[in-house]
Amino acid sequence: MEAINNYIKGHFADSIEVKNKILSDTGLIELIQKVALETTKAYKNSNKTLLAGNGGSAADAQHIAGEFVSKFYFDRPGVSSIALTTDTSILTAIGNDYGYDKLFSRQVQAQGTKGDVFIGISTSGNSTNIIEALKICKEKGIISVGLTGKSGGKMADLCDYCIKVPSDCTPRIQESHILIGHIICAIVEEELFGKGFKCL
Repeated sequence: MEAINNYIKGHFADSIEVKNKILSDTGLIELIQKVALETTKAYKNSNKTLLAGNGGSAADAQHIAGEFVSKFYFDRPGVSSIALTTDTSILTAIGNDYGYDKLFSRQVQAQGTKGDVFIGISTSGNSTNIIEALKICKEKGIISVGLTGKSGGKMADLCDYCIKVPSDCTPRIQESHILIGHIICAIVEEELFGKGFKCL
């Protein structure tokens, strides 16, 4: 039992360590702020967010989109946000007709407009279907944000903003991704509809 208890504590300690690294990195904190303000600007210009990821990152994309469309801390009008991971007919059609690598780029091409914000989530930074979507973002003038692990992978050179979580461990990276997503949602909500940051 002691071994299991230590194992549990180790997971918490590892997660806290990664978050402390982010907390002490001024550049990373400023980058998260920039992304939040760019997203706010997009919404003020009647644009939207598009989000995508694979596996657990797909769940994060859906989670963040849900916070935008419904609410985060308080009741307010919903803002437009689309998780490109949810429509089984679209996903299977693209997968069947064009291949899995085009899963998100086809949707960005069809549904994205200049000034939108695309958030691509990949712990490795090397997910091919996210990379293909980022290429379309460049073509269409869509602001691109990457949430990745420490290296940033191939996404680092393709994103307008690449937020690299300082870890190589997939679960630790994902835990930080959703926290960063929550922070962005909270800032956008406050900037658009709030009267000062209250809930911390």
